[in-house]
Amino acid sequence: MTKARRPGPTGRLKVAEHLATGVRRHEDRVLTEEPLEIRLAWPGAATRRVWTTLRTPGSDFELAAGWVHHEGLGRAAGVAYCTDVELRPEQEFNVVTLTLDTVPARVPSQLDALSAGSAACGVCGTDEVDEVLARRPSLPWSGPLPSDDLVRTLPDLMRPRQELFARTGSAHAAGLFTAEGELVAVREDVGRHNAVDKVVGARLLAGASSAEAVLVVSGRAGFELVQKAVASGIGALVAVGAPTGLSVRLAEAGGLALYGWTRAERTVRYA
Repeated sequence: MTKARRPGPTGRLKVAEHLATGVRRHEDRVLTEEPLEIRLAWPGAATRRVWTTLRTPGSDFELAAGWVHHEGLGRAAGVAYCTDVELRPEQEFNVVTLTLDTVPARVPSQLDALSAGSAACGVCGTDEVDEVLARRPSLPWSGPLPSDDLVRTLPDLMRPRQELFARTGSAHAAGLFTAEGELVAVREDVGRHNAVDKVVGARLLAGASSAEAVLVVSGRAGFELVQKAVASGIGALVAVGAPTGLSVRLAEAGGLALYGWTRAERTVRYA
């Protein structure tokens, strides 16, 4: 019987680097991208598949716990890799089963997940904003927020912890900070939405609150990231890129301070 090997977050391959001075052949490190299937169980119900996403292996339990929380389905009572006998060895670390402590408010088989596995998640207007606000499991942030001067420094404070990006150049990052600029946690992934699920899931599995003063993301502030920040009761979302119009509308409705185009020399507040 073939023993399953846990996939790593990066891999090596041979490349040809074309320079002005000629071609240099060497090994390069690339980010791993593999599917993760999340299965859900709760008291009195059979386990069922509820979501599949392409992710970078690592922090898979945190990703599952964060996704379930952001969808408003409940809290994790337990999470483990699936051990079904029908799984091929290479699938064993790509299927996670999360057990809820109570029956979810919505039946996951009928779930219209707002956190889809791609940016084309089907949300399009006011109805979706209202639905996010109705679903959110956490109250709006009521604590202090960072100063605008501190906001401009946060991406640079997170960058030394972006190890996968430094090695491959292709990983998104999400980090939680206090209002004073103390780094709480950072997670990286090929998907920006997965990185947010991972960093919030890390807090939840540690028994801590999902709410924190600031969530910093290394890319744009798309609707799905604002949705997750609102759902977790986070106070401010700071993005290196820009938000979309729908992101701004949701941030305003959800009481989330939203910053984009954040650099050491400037940031733009949208909500």
